[in-house]
Order: sequence, then structure tokens, then C-alpha cells
Amino acid sequence: MPDTAYASDTAASNTSLRAYLYGLPGVDEVGAQARAADLSTRSIKTTAKRAAIDLAISMVDLTTLEGADTRGKVRAMSAKAAHPDPADPSVPRVAAVCVYPDMVETAVAALRGTGVGVASVATAFPSGRAPLEAKLADTRAAVAAGATEIDMVIDRGAFLSGDLRKVHDEIIAVKEACGTAHLKVILETGELATLDNVRRASYLAMLAGADFIKTSTGKVAPAATLPVTLVMLEAVRDHHAATGRRIGVKPAGGIRTTKDAIKNLVLVNEVAGAAWLDPALFRLGASSVLNDLLMQRTRLTTGTYPGPDYYTLD
Repeated sequence: MPDTAYASDTAASNTSLRAYLYGLPGVDEVGAQARAADLSTRSIKTTAKRAAIDLAISMVDLTTLEGADTRGKVRAMSAKAAHPDPADPSVPRVAAVCVYPDMVETAVAALRGTGVGVASVATAFPSGRAPLEAKLADTRAAVAAGATEIDMVIDRGAFLSGDLRKVHDEIIAVKEACGTAHLKVILETGELATLDNVRRASYLAMLAGADFIKTSTGKVAPAATLPVTLVMLEAVRDHHAATGRRIGVKPAGGIRTTKDAIKNLVLVNEVAGAAWLDPALFRLGASSVLNDLLMQRTRLTTGTYPGPDYYTLD
């Protein structure tokens, strides 16, 4: 993909940005759905399943993003993130916890020394509808509190109305406000309507400096469908081929079972390649999947499932 054909400088006009993004090859939606369906039928041998489950656990962003969140809930979730099964120290820790900005300090204190990252949603999550100054203040506050990752949402209204420059420049500004924190850009693919728009939004975010592109807030359906994730993985693969820069992908929402998680791992391996099979480049935004992964892991180890109340509910 000829990324070098577009010079990502803030002086470029909205017209040139539109010309580049609308010049990308169109997505064969039927073909994407068929390929995703085909890859989802791939089986993993029992000997490899344990490794796949451990890898999936290490990729989870354990998340609580509710108005009723409390510091106690965040501390409990952080403890689970660092030690998903206290009875089995061989279970890997998850990649990160994700909280609202006012809960970052609590999560940072609870996770200090564990190696688990602290992500914070920002930029008027989940709507993305706020003045840029408010979005930047939101981001800076989360980073100042210790967040190592920022999950921002794009202005879908601006994107869908064709104001691509506004979306592009807001991502650049938020990236700058992140400092050393990584930036995950949420596309909210359930509102983008077409896979062509998913591809354009993926490239727009990468051109503006995203470290990760993320499907969804988890507040809009449909969320992380396999065809959407496939298109995003193709985008990061082609972007890397053109620029040498690897961008991560995070499907979020709707991933509930071990089978769902493994389908995503197969998709990553077959589409983007084995280099992306790493928490640094692929995450699962799916708190509800962790317990199922732990249950399946225990079954492989002991031959029996634990009771339904064995693990905490998140």
C-alpha cells in the first residue's frame, strides 16, 4: 500500500487527505466475510491450545468503564489483572487494565511493580463529542495520573461528513498530549457502516500517529466482528510493508469465549503475521472472556471445569 504517496504534514489540505484515503483499494465485503468465516473454522491442536490460551490471557485489557465504578472495584480488578488465578501462579498476567481518567491513580497504585499497564479512555469517551481543548485536558490529566496508554475516540460525525482533516489533526494533537504514553485510536466501527470506511479510518489513524487502532468502545453494536478485524489487520500489515512501522490492533466488544479469542489469534497469524502475536501489537478488549479462558485452562490442566463461582465476576 503506497503510504509514502501521502505526506502526513498538518499543512496538507483536507482535499489531498480525502484524495489519498478515497483512493485506497475498495474492500470486497463479501470476500472479507467469506475469508473471516473460513479462518474462523481453523482448529488448533490440543497440544497448542494451552499456549494459545496463555497468549490470549496475556493480551487481555481488563476493563471497567461504568458510571458506578468505585476505587474498590478498580483495586479488585487490578489484583485480578496481576494474578488472574491466585491459586495458580503459572497463569500469565494480563496486558493492561483500562479505566476512566479519575481512576487511573488508583489503578497505578494497585499495579505498581506488576508489569501490568494502565490504560485510560479519554477525549470524551465514548461519544468523542467535546471541544478539542477538553479532549486534550482529559488526556493530559490521565497521563499525569500515570496512565501508560490512552484510548481516544475519533469524532465519527466529522469522519462521516467528510471532515477528515479535523479527525486527523485531533489525533495528532492527542498523540502529542500523550507524551510517552501509547495512543490507541478507537474507530467505533459499528457506526462506520462499511468496511471501506473501516479501512479509511484505519489509515487515517495510522497516518496521524496512532500506536494502535481499536475497533470499538464496547458501547455500540456491532463491535469487534471478524470481518472488521480482518480489514484492520490488512491495513496494519500493508502500512508496515510500506513504511516499516508496526501498528497494533485491538478488537473490543463481543469477544466472550475462548473460542472467540482463538479465532482472533488465528486471524492475526494468517492476515498480519506472527509478529503481531504479541501483547505489544495485539490486544483483546474483552473483560468477560478472561474467566472463560481461565476455565478452559484449568480443564486442560486438571481434566475438570471449576465451578461457575470459582472466579470473580468483573
